Amino acid sequence: MRLFKTTSINFLGARNRWYIVSTVFIAAGLISLFIKGIDLGIDFRGGSEMIVKFQQTVQVGEIRDALGKVGLGRSEIKTYGLQQDILIRVSEDVNSGQLVDQIKGALKQAFPANSFEVLKEERIGPKIGKELRTSATYAILWSLVAIMFYVAIRFQFVYGVGAVLSLAHDVLVTLGVISILNGVIPGFNLEITQEVIAAFLTIIGVSVNDTVVVFDRIRETLKIHRALPLKDAMNRSVNEMLGRTIITNGTIFMVLLILLIFGGEVIRGFAFTLVIGQITGTYSSIYIASAVVLDTELLKSSKKPVKA
Repeated sequence: MRLFKTTSINFLGARNRWYIVSTVFIAAGLISLFIKGIDLGIDFRGGSEMIVKFQQTVQVGEIRDALGKVGLGRSEIKTYGLQQDILIRVSEDVNSGQLVDQIKGALKQAFPANSFEVLKEERIGPKIGKELRTSATYAILWSLVAIMFYVAIRFQFVYGVGAVLSLAHDVLVTLGVISILNGVIPGFNLEITQEVIAAFLTIIGVSVNDTVVVFDRIRETLKIHRALPLKDAMNRSVNEMLGRTIITNGTIFMVLLILLIFGGEVIRGFAFTLVIGQITGTYSSIYIASAVVLDTELLKSSKKPVKA
């Protein structure tokens, strides 16, 4: 069964309006990044991480109060899978040699009847954190360059430019939303970690797949209906792909939403990034990638000399 078999929505006719919407979202995100900034995890700023397993269930607030007595109250504390497993992350300004003893002493004093063991202890220096930041940035940039050349070879160069602009749009909007909402919702940590960088790369892959599918249908439509104007061919192609887009992207969105709600605090930032990226990726395949190709082709046509 196909959905929306007879739709004739003028998607590309409203592209200028959606250009404005995208510009507003990107501008708001950039302003937030400039003023508020964004929190980096210990993967990128350096620090120490411990996983502690208790015999009985404990509350994050109780552990925070216990660590606050030894000057570690501002540490990142969250459950790690089970309620008995606690993840503790401390920034670089704490002496690593004394960190384990400080945490153990504070927890023993606060929970004398609830024994525990340290499952994992890891330290990342500031130099390694800086190298990870650089590597993550290059990974995203080079992936965009590679995708642009791939789409340009498979279609035309203007299609590659449209695809990269839509992917850059997805990354900027998602990063801006993270910056705006970080710290606004209590207990909702949206700092940038290696998992979040992996989510950004996943967003790029999923979004470009959706864009290539749309471009493929546009190319087929232009081959079959050679006299059809490009705008009409694009609208027709997007309408034909509407059912597939809703089923495919809607299924992915529901899975990500469930992961965000029930996946636990450890992967919440990863899941939230993918949820926002899934929304922007679906939107940008039409109103950024296809719209940029259409406007570029219309601009090229307007500059061609009229034959006598």
